[in-house]
Amino acid sequence: QVQLVESGGGLVQAGGSLRLSCAASGRTFYAMGWFRQAPGKEREFVSAIVWSGSRTSYSDSVKGRFTISRDSAKITVYLEMNNLKPEDTAVYYCAAAAGVRVLLDGRSAYDYWGQGTQVTVSP
Repeated sequence: QVQLVESGGGLVQAGGSLRLSCAASGRTFYAMGWFRQAPGKEREFVSAIVWSGSRTSYSDSVKGRFTISRDSAKITVYLEMNNLKPEDTAVYYCAAAAGVRVLLDGRSAYDYWGQGTQVTVSP
């Protein structure tokens, strides 16, 4: 049974940093990613990493501030978030794609999802 368990969310002031973790169990994946959903908004892509080769991608809104990485031995993906802004406030979801995907910035590319972790950035 595949499980994705996120951790690391919390409350931080604008300009601060947080590190999210997503530990996977049950199998390995082609890629893992992070999405976020703010109240009243659609779930949006944040970042993704291909497990083999470590190719990464980011949304324009987080590029230069967020860094995605992975630990192969632990099957864990991380999202280092720096210079956080109030507009980064959202529930952050980890996702995993079982097979090869050409594009990784859409929800349909992912087969498994975590339960989400809240990130709140105060002004």
